[in-house]
Amino acid sequence: MFKRKKKEEKVKKQRFQTFRDAYKVTKSVKPWIGGALAAIFIVVLIIGISLGFVFGRPIYGGFVTIPLALLATMFFFTRVAGAAAYTNIEGQIGAGASVLMAIRKGWTTTPAIAVNKQQDMVHRSVGRAGIVLTGEGGFAVRQMIQDEKRKSERYAPGVPIYEVYVGDADGQVPLRKLQKHLAKLPKKLTATQMREVRARLKAVGGMSLPIPKGPMPKNVKIR
Repeated sequence: MFKRKKKEEKVKKQRFQTFRDAYKVTKSVKPWIGGALAAIFIVVLIIGISLGFVFGRPIYGGFVTIPLALLATMFFFTRVAGAAAYTNIEGQIGAGASVLMAIRKGWTTTPAIAVNKQQDMVHRSVGRAGIVLTGEGGFAVRQMIQDEKRKSERYAPGVPIYEVYVGDADGQVPLRKLQKHLAKLPKKLTATQMREVRARLKAVGGMSLPIPKGPMPKNVKIR
């Protein structure tokens, strides 16, 4: 019984820590977030109490509206916090790898398998769609991806290979849309084939570089 209570307390503490970190990051990017959350909660609560007056039960209306006000407030915070998290890491070295590694299901990402002096880098992700080579940096990153593509073709012949360039220019994928872009790729491999490709590409290896730290939401959401 005591172990169960300790476990529940630990989970609650972790959730509170996650929420606090998310709020700090969001507030650093959007200082108005505190006032906006309070305003949303109050407005929804006032609407509920007003409806309660209409039906002659203001206290009941307020009691029922409190959970709805909390839900609306948290929904708004989740959306804003997700955008703030991307803004916080945008432009940092390895930001794309941070986003890719936040995908928990279906993809395995090896960050910075190739890096040059200008800190352009290529990350490799393996999933049911095949192999995705994601480049961050300037013009030189295109040649780096081609080199890694040839290497991947040698170790995993016949496996589909996709090239992704992170950025806001034409032909590039914005950082905040990177996870969705991978999710939309057609699944070409079975689960067994995917595991085999991952095992083969372990031999290729990669470099180890620091990735931006901070509350990066899974599936672009901070819980």
